[in-house]
Amino acid sequence: MSSIPVIARVSASEAGVSNSLRRTLILALGTFAVGTDSFILAGFLPDLAGALRVSTATAGLAVTVFAAAYALGSPVLATLTARLPRRTLLVSALLVLALANLGSALAPTFAILLATRILAALGAAAFTPNAGAVASALVEPEKRARALAVVVGGLTIATALGVPLGDLLGHWLGWRSALTGVAIVCVIAAAGVAAWVPALPGNPYVPLVTRLSVLRNRSVATVLPLTVLGMGAAYVAYAYAVPALGALGIGASSTAWVLMLYGAGAVAGNLSSGYATDRWGATRVLTVGYALMAAALAVMGVLAASETHIPALVGLLAFAWGAASWCQTPAQQHRLIAAAPQESGLVVALNASCIYFGIGAGTLLGGITIGHGVAAMYGLAAAVAVIGLGYLRLTAR
Repeated sequence: MSSIPVIARVSASEAGVSNSLRRTLILALGTFAVGTDSFILAGFLPDLAGALRVSTATAGLAVTVFAAAYALGSPVLATLTARLPRRTLLVSALLVLALANLGSALAPTFAILLATRILAALGAAAFTPNAGAVASALVEPEKRARALAVVVGGLTIATALGVPLGDLLGHWLGWRSALTGVAIVCVIAAAGVAAWVPALPGNPYVPLVTRLSVLRNRSVATVLPLTVLGMGAAYVAYAYAVPALGALGIGASSTAWVLMLYGAGAVAGNLSSGYATDRWGATRVLTVGYALMAAALAVMGVLAASETHIPALVGLLAFAWGAASWCQTPAQQHRLIAAAPQESGLVVALNASCIYFGIGAGTLLGGITIGHGVAAMYGLAAAVAVIGLGYLRLTAR
């Protein structure tokens, strides 16, 4: 989901190559914390809204500002922190994330909560791409893919397990405890990085205007809007999962299990998309993904409108929703790299920003729509997925 800056690989004596893949596990713990933090509010948004005396729709802005700050901050931070030693940057980013989550947990007002979510997003944007870069630098070339898979695995596991577990913790102990738990994980990860990750130098300075110059490539500029549309469709209802699933007969105590099915679908969709893209091409994978997403969300809308409660069907639809949401990234990255093979790092970074722009835009649309009923929210999400499918077909070549 994020760019991977280039860092020269350290020598075996510096990194302890035989143990370097194990060291990437602590980086994966950091990405697990980032992934959990990105979406954990979805599990207890109504409780947070009640505690801070705002509507659920307004509380959804906490997800929107996080996504927007990540999207806007990622390229800027990559430029500003380019020359910092990588271990220093990673530890600092995790500590900022921990401090921000503790601030969110203690926030007495919604305005303060929003400020701490922006700070959390900046910490996340500084950590994630550099964690991948450091992981690849710690290993020999033939082990690089496995190291990256371990680090990225922290994000996917967070989607499958971190958010549902946060929802359970929030249900049992309160949302403030859940955010405190994320802060504790960040501190543990920071301590691990400081103790076990060897020193690595920073990167050469690349001006921000250079990072954005790839947008002059018409193919890249044509492909990127689809990421915003696709992720927007996927996240119209996600931040409001508790009321959205409640309208389908899923009680608050069962929301975590449905979110876990969504996460399992996300992992399955992400893993299978890479293989399917290599075999059948990105356009076919995305066509199936958007059609599946539109169908799943439309059926959920029908169930909500008719007040039909079939928990097993809702679980299956949630799995499909997650798979369709996260099958997009490998296929979109494939299209972008094919469009600008000499600038692969930059286009992947821009795609990561567009992912978060889409999440923020989708959450904002969900907040606007939820006042008109859950069925309308699902319907809008399905409509945006159809628009994404249409845009794909128009721009496929």
